[in-house]
Formats: sequence, C-alpha cells, structure tokens
Amino acid sequence: MPHVIVKLWPGKSEEKKSRLAEAIVRDVMEVLDYGEESVSVAIEEIAPEDWARKVYQPDIAANAKRLYKAPGYKM
Repeated sequence: MPHVIVKLWPGKSEEKKSRLAEAIVRDVMEVLDYGEESVSVAIEEIAPEDWARKVYQPDIAANAKRLYKAPGYKM
C-alpha cells in the first residue's frame, strides 16, 4: 500500500511507462515515507474513444471533490 493506477491513451513505449512507474514509486516513497516494498503501480491503457465513458465520467467528473489535480488548469 499505496497502489497507484495511471490511466492513459495507448502509444507510449514500455520504456516510458517503466520510467513513469519508477518516478511515481520514488515520489511516493519520499513524500509519504513508505518503503519500496509497499508501493505498487499499474498502468492501464484506455482507447481515446473510450476515455469519456471509462475514465472522465466515472473517475474525474463523478469524483471532482476528491481530485488533488483536475484536468484543464495548472497546479
């Protein structure tokens, strides 16, 4: 624990996905003080035509109050 799920459009190389997972693990370890053995990362590719139905509506719009970073504006 924690488990991070990244949902993105297909097309990124395995190298880039691995680098992203490694960066997420490093940041989780640093910010939340967990050991590497406690962190897991999954990457789920979602086709662009399915994004609104499978990601935007259920994960973003329906959970707007839980988002720490919403799409469309800078942090």
